[in-house]
Amino acid sequence: MAHQAKKMEIGISTFLEATPDPVTGKSISHAERLRDAVEEIVLADQVGLDVYGIGEHHRADYAGTSPAVVLAAAAAMTKRIRLTSAVTVLSSDDPVRVYQAFSTLDGISNGRAEIMAGRGSFIESFPLFGYSLEDYDELFEEKLELLLKIRASEKVTWRGGHRPPIDNLGVYPRSVQDPLPVWIASGGNPQSAVRAGMLGLPIAFAIIGGMPESFAPLVALYKEAAVRAGHDPDKLEIATHSHGFVGDTTEQAADLFFPPTQAQMNVIGRERGWGPYTRSTFDAGRSLRGALYVGDPEFVAEKILLLRKKLGVTRFFLHINVGTMPHRDIMHAIELLGTRVAPIVHKELERIESQG
Repeated sequence: MAHQAKKMEIGISTFLEATPDPVTGKSISHAERLRDAVEEIVLADQVGLDVYGIGEHHRADYAGTSPAVVLAAAAAMTKRIRLTSAVTVLSSDDPVRVYQAFSTLDGISNGRAEIMAGRGSFIESFPLFGYSLEDYDELFEEKLELLLKIRASEKVTWRGGHRPPIDNLGVYPRSVQDPLPVWIASGGNPQSAVRAGMLGLPIAFAIIGGMPESFAPLVALYKEAAVRAGHDPDKLEIATHSHGFVGDTTEQAADLFFPPTQAQMNVIGRERGWGPYTRSTFDAGRSLRGALYVGDPEFVAEKILLLRKKLGVTRFFLHINVGTMPHRDIMHAIELLGTRVAPIVHKELERIESQG
């Protein structure tokens, strides 16, 4: 079957956490976290991972305000790995500058840049750049339309309600890839799935709680919208992004990953009115059908294969780290993901495909 033969990409996503280490109490500086990220990307490339994504945030506990700049720093030192935002908060940015930044990254990396565009689950960028949350949906729709126009044509003529018009002006540099890949990122919003499908764009779902298989109806919505709009469903790309950590043993992975995850999830939880994040919540999430990909290489591979079976994903992002962790631990997890987890997944998918 055609959809079974699709490649399965495995990579890393991060928000460049720069919070106090819950174990030592020591805070990492933004500068140190940025330099560590470049080392992570270089290692991820060396161990054969397919993609590395950096999320854009504008708050003290994350260092990733400018994903394209960090990715470009690593682009010159890497050969194969794809480099993406995860996500670009398109609603509060200028699509011209977004395209220019990522087409510049595309040139430096010789065709490995991608944009993952989202509306933003954190909202601090809206007041920072002078946008109203009342325009949340409208801003995204309008700016996505402009971004897609820019990537489709060197000269752009465009008018909208939230940005000055453009009258037959060129946008440079042009990307090496034609077109520059643009993904839609969603936290599980049905309208986002339908929008991505209608546009024939790849979609990435953030799955950080509950059971990943519960996203199956959204995947179906996405594919139905794509087919209605005349797009080939076999060419659609679907990614997921979930918290996780790979250790030498499952117990070690859980014990290393829980304290920083609990600390950061409680910070976010207080902001959003969630209950406290407990060890039992964490342990439930790392069960086979849960949304936490924490364990030894064999167990994490088993969970990724289950995700593939349930949702048909073509790309999996392991989000390391959720709170601050020692750099050496993150590097070891990346190494295990590339050298141990990915080969298990690829070998099993080849076996399934060979059986027809």
